[in-house]
Formats: sequence, C-alpha cells, structure tokens
Amino acid sequence: MKPNPPAVASQTPAPTRPSPAASPCAPALCCRVLRGPSTSAREPFALKMKVWLLLGLLLVHEALGEVTGQQPPKNKRPKEPGENRIKPTNKKVKPKIPKIKDRDAADVTPKAQSIMIHMMDKGRFQKPAATLSLTAGQTLELRCKGNKIEWSYPTYLDTFKDSRLSVKQNERYGQLTLVNSTAADTGEFTCWAQLCHGYVCGRDETKTGSTYIFFTEKGELFVPSPSYFDVVYLNPDKQAVVPCRVTVPSAKVTLHREFPAKEIPANGTDIVYDVKRGFVYLQPHSDHQGVVYCKAEAGGKSQISVKYQLLYVEVPRGPPSTTILASSNKVRSGDDISVLCTVLGEPDVEVEFRWIYPGQKDERPVTIQDTWRLIHRGRGHTTRISQSIMTIEDFETTDVGYYICTAQNLQGETTVATTVEFS
Repeated sequence: MKPNPPAVASQTPAPTRPSPAASPCAPALCCRVLRGPSTSAREPFALKMKVWLLLGLLLVHEALGEVTGQQPPKNKRPKEPGENRIKPTNKKVKPKIPKIKDRDAADVTPKAQSIMIHMMDKGRFQKPAATLSLTAGQTLELRCKGNKIEWSYPTYLDTFKDSRLSVKQNERYGQLTLVNSTAADTGEFTCWAQLCHGYVCGRDETKTGSTYIFFTEKGELFVPSPSYFDVVYLNPDKQAVVPCRVTVPSAKVTLHREFPAKEIPANGTDIVYDVKRGFVYLQPHSDHQGVVYCKAEAGGKSQISVKYQLLYVEVPRGPPSTTILASSNKVRSGDDISVLCTVLGEPDVEVEFRWIYPGQKDERPVTIQDTWRLIHRGRGHTTRISQSIMTIEDFETTDVGYYICTAQNLQGETTVATTVEFS
C-alpha cells in the first residue's frame, strides 16, 4: 500500500514561463509578443493588422457586389452617358463680362460725342444743353472742334443770306457767329465733322453737336412768319405740321379753328404739340381741312399767330401725270401755234419741264412759259396744275415734226409727245 502524499496548503500556482525550447513560437517577433514586450514594440504590429483587416473587408465587399449586382441607391437615378457629373449647387456666380478688346469688333458701335461749345461773355464757355434761351439782341457764338466742320441753322437765315450770320473754319475748330439776334432766328443749330476718304467726304455721325435756341423778344411770343397767311397740305400718307413755334419754351399754346370757332384739342393721338415744330397732325384726313390759327400765353400776355389754310391732298405720290396738247396738229404756213404740257400732282410738289422740238437744232426762236395754280375739286380736295406752254410764231417748214415734253418731280419723270404738220 502506497503512502498518501503529504498535505499541501491550497494556493494558486504561480505562472511559469515556458522555456524557449518548448515554445512553439520560434520567430523572435512572435515570442516577443507572447512574452508581452513593451507597448512601443506592440504598436507597429497592431497598425499593420488593422491595415490588413481593412483591406480584407474591402475585398469582401467588392466580391459581394460582383456576385449580387450592385444596384444604385433609390434616391439617385443612373447617369446617362456623357452626362455632366458635376454636382449642381445653389451658389450664385457673377457672370464674367469680357473686356472691350476681347469682344467682336463688329459688335462695338462708336459712341457719339458732342463737339459743340457755346462761347459766353468774358471768355467763358460751356457745352450747350439740348435747348437754350437767349435774349434777342445778344451775339451768339458757337464753336465745333475739327478742321472740317459743316453747319445747319434756321432756314430763315439761309433763305435771305443774312449778313448778320458768319461761318468760318479755323485750324482746329469751326465758328458760327450771329449778331443782333431776333425772335425770327429761333431754331436748331447743328454742326458735324466731315469724314473724308480721298475726294469723297461725308458726315461723321460720331462727331456732331446740336442745340435748339429760343430767342425771346418783347412782344413776340411766336416766331415771326414772313407772311400773314400760309397753306398747309394734308397728305394721308405723311405727317402735316402747323408751324406755330414759340420764342418762350414755357408758353401755353393752343390750336383753334376759325369757322366754326372752336379749340382743336391736341390729344396726343391725332394731333400733338412739339415746341420745336408746332402742331403735328399724325394721320391727316379730310375732316382736318379748314382755316386754323394758334394762341400763345406766357407771363400774363397772349398772342394770336398767323392763319393757316389746311388743304387735303388726294393725288397719290409718283412720277408726274402728264398730258400734251397742241392748239392744232395741222397748221398753215405763217400761222402761230402753241403746244401745252400739263401735269396734275400734289400741291406741294414742284415740277420741272424740258422741251425738244423740230427747230431746236436750227436755233428757231420760241417762247416757253411755265406756270402753276391750285384747284379745289369738291369736298375740299386740292390738286396742283403745273403747265408749260411753248409758242411758235410764223409757222414754217422747219417747225414740222415731233414736239416732246418731259416733266420731272422728285419721284421721277414722264415724257409725252405730239406731232404738228402742214395742213
């Protein structure tokens, strides 16, 4: 019988380290980990293990996607081929405007610049406004920069070749001077530079200047008219103007019919008032005809203008409507003969006549007289009759043949002919 082992006190055995020979971790690194080296030695291995674990998870996720076929999220639609993949934002972006030099030259329009200067007293000067008010009697001096300047001014000054007006061209500017100004000089003054290419010159629209000048004169509210009665033609296809222009821009101007006596309202639809032109009939018709006048009020004073006869025109525009008629187409030797060329047209359209006749090459003496008059054809319609009469005295052999008349206006010309023979 074996003896019982001796009694041992109950206690937890102390951990023992396996000997190097008995440890299955042969590599030094593995042994160091199991043996619990310092914290600094374990960090590189733990980091590498995390990287490998992450790579493994990514590979598994990609493999699962290939097997099951990855579907796009429900809240996103599949993008079409070539679709812009930039995510839109609500950010406001100010558009970039290209500089002038980067734009197409064809889209750049040169900006017009005023070249006019108003010379005042004591050597002062300024650029004139669109309208100026000057007292009659003052001297007006305007200058426009440029070595080739042309001018336009009220027709009153041009028609009568007024000596009070002088226009000069200096080396660097053009100069217009008007002395002893009157209310009749009221109107538009304009200048422009000449743009020349070789011998051909034209108006440079980028270098111009203009101002409308009111010359106020005591007792003259209206711009004076050279006559006490004037005719205004009403044409259905163009505007008509009753030229009631004033010398005081603030004057109140009204239009009146003489019979039956009443004021004609300027309603802005059929009739408007333009201080630079007068009362403008925008769409004239036969009901507008008659005798009218204007009334101006300013500074507690009033004045009546000259009277205007409004005549309605029915003849359409175009080359002259011409006829020719001889007093006789068969003439005896020694008799006198006349050939009449007649044109019916608009009252305000002038007509010029030219003649070709048998005795012209032999310088046969003839008499030619041109006349015109207005005729009224019912309902107030007005037509202009222009006539040219050729008279031949003591008819002879050289006068036998064709008599040709050519009538010309701004729209064209018409030629007619007739023959005259011995009886």
